[in-house]
Amino acid sequence: MDKAAFYDLDGTLLDCNLVSTHAYYARNDRSPLKSAYQFTKVLASVPFLFMLSLYSRALFTAASFRAYRGMHRDRLVGLADDLFEVTLKPSIFPHARELIETTRALGYRNVLVTGTLDFTIRPVALHFGIDDVISNRLEFKRHVATGRVHGKLLAESEKARAVREYGEREGLDLNRCCAFSDSAADVPMLSAVGHPVATNPTRRLRRIAHRNGWPILDLDASPPRFPSFLKPASSH
Repeated sequence: MDKAAFYDLDGTLLDCNLVSTHAYYARNDRSPLKSAYQFTKVLASVPFLFMLSLYSRALFTAASFRAYRGMHRDRLVGLADDLFEVTLKPSIFPHARELIETTRALGYRNVLVTGTLDFTIRPVALHFGIDDVISNRLEFKRHVATGRVHGKLLAESEKARAVREYGEREGLDLNRCCAFSDSAADVPMLSAVGHPVATNPTRRLRRIAHRNGWPILDLDASPPRFPSFLKPASSH
């Protein structure tokens, strides 16, 4: 394969965000007292995180991950499958799988490029049959989360850099690649490929897409209107 389909996750394939993910982990931490404290802390931070997400996706992501500080690696990894079944799987957009199967049938390598954490992504990637994952990795010391990530935080322009590096390493022609995202924060990633698609876009990204002539795809529409460079697998 010399082309790939790069997918954002939250808001693009799933109708959820980092706050709801962390709230699940906090609510299900092993110690009832600690769990209640963590969950209350997450709820109290929601208004701040919402405002921060409007200002900067990178700052929002970093602030969300700081809330993991003190949680044990085994517990986080162990809860990932339950998180997927209880919270993430029900939030999958109705036509997300159809889109992924379409790009696969057309010879694209499907790659998740997401600021969500690696252990959270594993069940999602398995569910969709994703080929590769580019994500943030939470830092642990003595198996306890520090609230920081390894390397540079994967958000905004860093996602575009990761896509370009992946393309160079894998010998991809980025002009033949496509990318899907819901957020204006991912405009650099969308601009890095030949076929950007504003997917379930925010109002800001919708305006940018109209201005740039990018196709718009709503995965909760019935039926979804796939962009012209894609043909649903059922039509083959």
